[in-house]
Amino acid sequence: MFRGVAQINLDVKGRMAFPGRYRDRLLQSSDGQVVVTVDRDHCLLIYPLPEWERIEQKLIKLPTLNRTARRLQRLLIGHATECQLDGNGRILLPQPLREFAGLDKKAVLIGQGNKFELWDEPVWHERRDQWLAEAAQENELPEELEALSL
Repeated sequence: MFRGVAQINLDVKGRMAFPGRYRDRLLQSSDGQVVVTVDRDHCLLIYPLPEWERIEQKLIKLPTLNRTARRLQRLLIGHATECQLDGNGRILLPQPLREFAGLDKKAVLIGQGNKFELWDEPVWHERRDQWLAEAAQENELPEELEALSL
């Protein structure tokens, strides 16, 4: 499980180093192989390769005549790029993916259990604050969350 928030920097070549607390887990679970793809929220998703393969199989099985499913397949599978951690625990993020997410120098890596989200730092702070404000104004939880105890 990947959890927590980490501030990271991208170097001039577009490489990002995973924080040490994640490196061993990535090497153990996927031999340092990850897949990076886009998300509809304009961040990047980073999956250990075995986890991505499970997600990819589910995406492939979606009905291709369904517009929403086809769009999701095009976005997620079409942009999926395999990356290998180097000896310093870094991956090179391809330029098109960095441009999609607006990544420049400062970024935020968010653990999401089976994957990571990678956000441009100012965008992350803006969205986080927006989500917190929206949550403060909402009075009702969706039915799926009503039984959840935190």
